[in-house]
Amino acid sequence: MGNKVLVIGGAGYIGTVLVPILLGEGMEVTVLDNFLFDQKVFMECCHNQNFDVIRGDCRNEETVKKCIDGQDFIIPLAAIVGYQQCDADETAAVSTNVDSIKTLLGLRKPDQKVIFACTNSGYGIGESDSVCTEDSPLNPISLYGRTKLDAETLILQSGNSLSFRFATVFGASPRMRRDLLVNDFVYRAVFDSTVVVFQGNSRRNYVHVRDAAGAIVHGMKNFGKMKGLPFNCGLTSANMTKLELCAKIKEHIPGFIFLEAPIGEDPDKRDYLVSNERLENTGWCAKTGIDDGIEELKKAYEIIGQSSHS
Repeated sequence: MGNKVLVIGGAGYIGTVLVPILLGEGMEVTVLDNFLFDQKVFMECCHNQNFDVIRGDCRNEETVKKCIDGQDFIIPLAAIVGYQQCDADETAAVSTNVDSIKTLLGLRKPDQKVIFACTNSGYGIGESDSVCTEDSPLNPISLYGRTKLDAETLILQSGNSLSFRFATVFGASPRMRRDLLVNDFVYRAVFDSTVVVFQGNSRRNYVHVRDAAGAIVHGMKNFGKMKGLPFNCGLTSANMTKLELCAKIKEHIPGFIFLEAPIGEDPDKRDYLVSNERLENTGWCAKTGIDDGIEELKKAYEIIGQSSHS
């Protein structure tokens, strides 16, 4: 399937879980990242002769040109992630999430395979009783969703590529993110014992960070039969409302109190049910459930402690 892999944005939340897995599979891995958050990751990988790391910006054409030569797979993970971060700097969101992909596609050779990390947030607000498949209408309601879907379109149209539309990711990672919904609610349960929920019946799908990384490896191993398509990637048993998620967390942290706000709304209004059947039919399935993820996060926050940083 090819042994040389470039992971762009590899020092992020998913990448720091993915890279050691790829090295464990015997692949030669190069990470390109700007280490925006000053994250001290990959120290345990530096002894591995198959690991290389380049500090640089994925938007810089010369940097990308230097990195992609000879790579069999290219995995673009670099992005300004989430509606809040994208709205805070729209220029950076477009240049990172879309323009860098245009640069990459202009430089890569036709035989180089691309696996893209997209998002299922592009489904926006689904119809009340319908299930979103990869063929459902796309209705992104945020700049983040629009930029990721624009990038996905470019990548799939370029050929020799596939895309994963990841559900909301959860779980512990060396580059931890607290802002993701499950991670955030568990953090609040551990340290604040309470959360006020807006639009508690809004539904999301979820997937553990290790399952997200595993899906990428699965896509590499099964690229021939999967290429050319987008794949929803989530935990099928975790199409849950926010209130259902809170109730699940309370099973693990009995002192957790959650209340639904009688007025007000969540700026992130996504609400949809998602089918992961297309990906599951290729032989992949999520392995880590919400219960195990909550227990994992409890331990992670014991290590991290209370912090103002996401």
